[in-house]
Order: sequence, then C-alpha cells, then structure tokens
Amino acid sequence: MQRTLAMLLASACLAAPAQKTQREVVNPTTPEEDARPNSDRVPEVYAVPARFERVVVLRFKYQTDLLAGLQRMVKELRIRNAVILAGAGSVRGYHVHVVSNRTFPSRNLFVRDPTAPADLVSMNGYVIGGRVHAHVTLADGERAFGGHLEPGTEVFTFAVVTLGILNDAADLSRVDDKTFR
Repeated sequence: MQRTLAMLLASACLAAPAQKTQREVVNPTTPEEDARPNSDRVPEVYAVPARFERVVVLRFKYQTDLLAGLQRMVKELRIRNAVILAGAGSVRGYHVHVVSNRTFPSRNLFVRDPTAPADLVSMNGYVIGGRVHAHVTLADGERAFGGHLEPGTEVFTFAVVTLGILNDAADLSRVDDKTFR
C-alpha cells in the first residue's frame, strides 16, 4: 500500500506542470567601480555612424530555443555587428530578465515560465562583436511584458527575427557597457 502510494505520488510529481519562477541576481563590477560617479570625459550621448551592409531574415521553427538559435545563426553567418530590427511569432514558454533596482550594484530579476504561451510582439537589440544582446516584448491574454531574452524561450508556431547587418568596423563595444559612464 505504501509503495503504491509512493509510486502514485512520484508519477503525479512528474506529470505536474513546471511553475513560474523568479530569482534576483546582483551584478556588481567592483565596489569602487559601482561607487564611481559619471565622468566628464564620457559624453552624455554619442553616435556610432554605420550603414547596413545587408538585411537577414531568420525563421525559427516549433520548439527551437529562440536565443540559442539566434546565437547559432550569428556564428554560422559570421555576423559581428548588427541591429535586431524586428521579431514576431509565438512562444511555448519564456525566460527573461529585467533590471530590478535603481542604484549600483545593478540587480536583475530573472523570470521563467516554461509553460506560459505568449505572442512574440517585438524583438530588438544588438549583436555586439558577435555577442547577442536581445530584448523581447511578449503578450498573453492579459498583459504585455518583456525583458532581456534568456535561454529557455521556446518557439511555438514560428518566430521571425530580422537583423540589419553592420560593417565589422562599426564600434559597438561600449553601447551596453554599464561602466562607461
């Protein structure tokens, strides 16, 4: 009887759907760097002149990890610098992170729900020196939400992502550097 009950409980646990999880991560550089004020030598805003060399449209099929597929194509196509111009489709579940505080050190809140379907309403971001920095906006029946794309965002019907490829000489190295202030 106890063995049967234990087996039923174990099988129920295996069949139970995954739950939405959240975890917060502190992203310190060093205490000195986090306490450093803005520098007058760093402009409040600067421009990186560049032209699109070409535009690439990527299509992702059912059950593809969106971030892994994007990283794979960037590597395969030898894309060094690009602008993520658009994204559309749907996902079976998602994993994103968002900033969760206003002072250094920065904190990120990671939100994962592998069983929550949503529409991929938009995607933007950059490929910087071959590294993907993608943001997504997702929507379900009640709200729109989003953040930095993380592994575990799995495509449902399809996803399409459009990249504007920049010349390799475009210097994007500081555009997402929080210490360049």
